[in-house]
Amino acid sequence: MTKAGKVATLTRGQAARIGRALGARPARPRPGGQAARMPFVLLVVALLAGGLISLLLLNSALNEGSFQLSRLKKETTALTDEEQALQRDVDAHSAPDALQRRARELGLVPGGSPVFIGPDGKVAGSASAAEAPPSPTPTPPPAPAGPGQSPAPAATPSQPVPSGAPAAPGPTQQPNQPPGR
Repeated sequence: MTKAGKVATLTRGQAARIGRALGARPARPRPGGQAARMPFVLLVVALLAGGLISLLLLNSALNEGSFQLSRLKKETTALTDEEQALQRDVDAHSAPDALQRRARELGLVPGGSPVFIGPDGKVAGSASAAEAPPSPTPTPPPAPAGPGQSPAPAATPSQPVPSGAPAAPGPTQQPNQPPGR
C-alpha cells in the first residue's frame, strides 16, 4: 500500500495526533452544534419565504387573468347581441316584400319578359318596354258629419310613403326611369 492509502485509513484519534505533531491548532468543540445549524435554518426560512412569495405572485396573475376573462366574456356577449340585431335588420331589408315596397317607393316598375343573349350573339326572346302598374285610386273623402253624428275616422293609407320619394311616377317622369334623372 501507498502512503496516501495509509493516511486515508487512519482513525480520528490518529489524525488528531498527526495534526498536533505538524503544528495544527486543535479543533474547538462546538457547544451543542448550534453554529452548524444556523446556516441550515436560514436556508430553510429563505426557501419558505421564496415559496410563499412565488405563490402570492402566481395567485395574483391567475386573478388578473380571471378578471380579464370575465371582461372578455361580457364583451363577446354584447358583440354577439349586436351581430344578431344587425342580421335581423339585414333579413328585414332583404325580404322580398320589403324589396318590392322600396322599389315602388323609388319609382321602379316590374320588368317585362326577359331576353337572353347566347354565346353566338343570337337574341332569344322579345324585348318589350316595362309598363308602369296603374296608380292607386285615391279614396273619396268621407262625407261631412251631420248634426248629432260623430265624424268618421279618416282612412289611413296601407303603406306609408316617405317624404321626398313619390309612390308612382308622376306625369313629368317617364315610366321606366327612376326619379331625379
